[in-house]
Amino acid sequence: MSAASVKNLRFAYAGGPDMHFDFEVAHGARLAIMGASGSGKSTLLHLLAGLETPQSGIIRFDHVDLTYTEPAARPVSIVFQDNNLFGHLTVAQNTGLGLGSRLHLNPSQAAAVETALSKVALSGMGKRLPRELSGGERQRVALARCLLRNRKVLLLDEPFAALGPAMRIDMLDLVKDLQREKNLTVIMVTHNRDDAAYFATDVGLVENGKLSGTMPVAALHDPVSGSALSAYLGRNQNPS
Repeated sequence: MSAASVKNLRFAYAGGPDMHFDFEVAHGARLAIMGASGSGKSTLLHLLAGLETPQSGIIRFDHVDLTYTEPAARPVSIVFQDNNLFGHLTVAQNTGLGLGSRLHLNPSQAAAVETALSKVALSGMGKRLPRELSGGERQRVALARCLLRNRKVLLLDEPFAALGPAMRIDMLDLVKDLQREKNLTVIMVTHNRDDAAYFATDVGLVENGKLSGTMPVAALHDPVSGSALSAYLGRNQNPS
């Protein structure tokens, strides 16, 4: 059974080339979306999240057509590379936005925020401001906020690209643990072959705005000679 199904989805920015996506993601999968800069990877996540509207095609979550459903009504949370924290709000307030737009939380909501922060190893840091945190800690706040939203599909748009190798592995381990605990389906955009191989169960390649199907992550270790994936990996032996 698929958690997400994208069928013949077509999208183009004004004056831009046509993009075409067609694939499925199984429940509990960790799908790495790879491809060159500007190929359409982030656009795909925006379409899944409802931040962009396709010209045609269907997006289903758990077999329900949500192609034109508002973002707030989709079973999706998204973490961006810049983590989207508000600099004037505390860690607790930024996290609490996962429960709604009110900044003043009742006792049960405050307890839920502290529980979410503890799951991402930020216990006791709720009163700090984002500028007082490291890059990895800010991304942990963004993950905690997603946990409070309690959505079954987590989208990651290169959220760890600016972190060093050791911190990236720590964050990928954290997402793995949360994914297993919450039974999430994760779709992660990444340029990093090693991150994809370490984290993902499946991989998909976006090439010139097109993605048709996915493959087991083992394909990263032994790509079919002459395939698009083999050509892409050959150009990206040491991705940043």
